[in-house]
Amino acid sequence: MEIIWMLIVGGIIGWLAGLITGSDVPGGIIGNIIAGFMGAWLGGLILGDWGPVVGGFAIIPAIIGSIILVLVVSFILRKMGQKNYHGHHA
Repeated sequence: MEIIWMLIVGGIIGWLAGLITGSDVPGGIIGNIIAGFMGAWLGGLILGDWGPVVGGFAIIPAIIGSIILVLVVSFILRKMGQKNYHGHHA
């Protein structure tokens, strides 16, 4: 049951990060969960584990880490998309 709770909380964190940044996380629900987990890991590395902990995640660092992750991923995807777009017209 704890794993399901972690998946739900991870998904919500990823979804919130996408909402806050105005970027869609690729991969739908699975993408949100992955972004939440990776964001929590990144946030924990940068900010440590402080604040309220829900479902095994320190929520505030996890959300901040996920926002950073979503911004970086959407930036990279946008750059790749532009490169591919220009490549077709060459």
